[in-house]
Amino acid sequence: MYFKLILIWLIHDIIGLSESGLEQKSTTHWEQQFAQPYFDNTTRREVTSTVGQTAHLQCRVRNLGDRAVSWIRKRDLHILTVGILTYTNDQRFQSLHTDGSDEWTLKITSPQTRDSGIYECQVSTEPKICQGFKLNVVVSKAKIIGNAELFIRSGSDINLTCIVLQTPDPPSFIYWYRGGNVINYSQRGGISVVTEKQTRTSRLLISRASSQDSGNYTCSPSSSDAASVVVHVLQREQPAAMQHGSNPSPSISLTAAATKWTINHIFLLLFQYIMYKR
Repeated sequence: MYFKLILIWLIHDIIGLSESGLEQKSTTHWEQQFAQPYFDNTTRREVTSTVGQTAHLQCRVRNLGDRAVSWIRKRDLHILTVGILTYTNDQRFQSLHTDGSDEWTLKITSPQTRDSGIYECQVSTEPKICQGFKLNVVVSKAKIIGNAELFIRSGSDINLTCIVLQTPDPPSFIYWYRGGNVINYSQRGGISVVTEKQTRTSRLLISRASSQDSGNYTCSPSSSDAASVVVHVLQREQPAAMQHGSNPSPSISLTAAATKWTINHIFLLLFQYIMYKR
């Protein structure tokens, strides 16, 4: 009798567990079948890229099920991609997706400034749901502080500072050129370059410059337009006026002032002579 009670209790317990498992499985299946897709808002909604640098817009969709994800260009409502297929003749646009992943990434190769704007990640629910992403494509430029021409005396130092403007990420490198050649540190002593990627600056120092150091110096960062400056290294006996660019020398200014005073004085004497004759 005692054995039968234990057996009945075990059978009842097994049946209960089976029913609970079936109920849980049924509930999970129900939730998966009728759950609506939604966007994961942890992704970046605004992306800045430089001209020519590949840009990625990452859209993350949960509970997608059998729905399709499309990328739409907002300004003209042009369908760029559906799923992983590209629906535009512009092959710079591509949809990236890995099976089992929630991410649908729009890849724009070699973006131009005209590609700036809003792009929508759209899910084929009823009604459709979409999430906008803003792309900024900027022209990154280098700038050398100071005038476009630099005049220095022989024996002085050439000190050039280059700043990289409008770049979302620090440049991977900044090269200095003289003419068409990369500056050779081993060619002579006294040349140093200090580059700070985080501040996007690079400083070129050439100590005790000679006339051989004259030339066109170019700062060329990665993914940015280069900047140049012309350096003139002058011998000590050359006129001081040459070291100030286009500014006139004091002697030229005094000569011009004297000439102007002489002409005015002649006109004054002529006027007095005419009035005296009357």
